Amino acid sequence: MIHAMNHFTVLADDLDRSLAFYVGLLGLKPGPRPDLGFPGAWLYAGDSAVLHIIAGRTLPEQRAGVLDHMAFSATDLRAVKAKLDAQQVPYDLRRQRGAGTWQLFCHDPSGAKVELDFDPTETA
Repeated sequence: MIHAMNHFTVLADDLDRSLAFYVGLLGLKPGPRPDLGFPGAWLYAGDSAVLHIIAGRTLPEQRAGVLDHMAFSATDLRAVKAKLDAQQVPYDLRRQRGAGTWQLFCHDPSGAKVELDFDPTETA
């Protein structure tokens, strides 16, 4: 049966702004994408395409739908916060009860909610 998450797909109002967010701020890397007949990008964490961006389509009025958010494991909390602050991207930083994991929540340019999880040993 299911053994791993393959990828998330987000719809983008503006492909360039979305790439600036996910690549420039969050550090994913653009990579190979087949010609699907519409604009978009596949973004990679290491060798895995974890996020597909689709552009050029009308976005639904209800942006979130039933998917609440996507979560990524991340490193270097201080650097991520500095990048988000520099670009004036609002975020909510929380400490998970029990485990102590740092959870940073923000929204991409099209309104998708993103969670970045950092090791409890990192400092805010």
